[in-house]
Amino acid sequence: MIQQLDKIRNKLEQLRQLDPFFEIFGASKHQYKINPKVSAKKLKQFEADHKINLPAEYAAFITQIGDGGAGPFYGLEPLKNVLYYDLDAREKDNLLNPSKPFLHTEAWNMTFNPTVDIEEDEQEYDKEYDNFSELYFNKEHLNGVIAICNYGCGVSINLVVNGQEYGNIWSDDRGSSGGIYPTTEHGITDKITFLYWYELWLDQSIAEMKSKYAIISKS
Repeated sequence: MIQQLDKIRNKLEQLRQLDPFFEIFGASKHQYKINPKVSAKKLKQFEADHKINLPAEYAAFITQIGDGGAGPFYGLEPLKNVLYYDLDAREKDNLLNPSKPFLHTEAWNMTFNPTVDIEEDEQEYDKEYDNFSELYFNKEHLNGVIAICNYGCGVSINLVVNGQEYGNIWSDDRGSSGGIYPTTEHGITDKITFLYWYELWLDQSIAEMKSKYAIISKS
């Protein structure tokens, strides 16, 4: 893991040099800056408070590289934000519960299939939709995770910290009716853990910038 952390540091600096104008998606927000590291004491307190053990890869990153900042999409959330159920509207009374196991092991979704047409019985249609929404957006679907990254458009990228999927990255795309699934961003086809997910973003971003420079040099 130490070697992988060193590679990540080097690749992050390489990307920072390759993208001075923040052309990579989300870079204009985080600007490749990394927040100060989390102390071992603060890490242990967070774990004790929420009755979890953070995956070793994530714990190593925030204690040895930094507590969020530069990262995929709009960047990594700092530890102080990872319990917010909605990263776009952070509310202290709307938090995740990582102390309970994550419910899912395979991609999950629901489809709204009303028994009446809205034009025939709007009241019954609305009632059925409200019942569907209560089940679909139930916060318990995100038990056992922390929200580590905001993809935008209501999509959060989450790290499972409790349950069978421990250590894997999952996306919550219910805001776009996409359900909850092992993350597929960056062309991922298999379940992926934190450091490999982060390094894949670096590799693809570096390749994207090198490709742009190659096109410019030929023109």
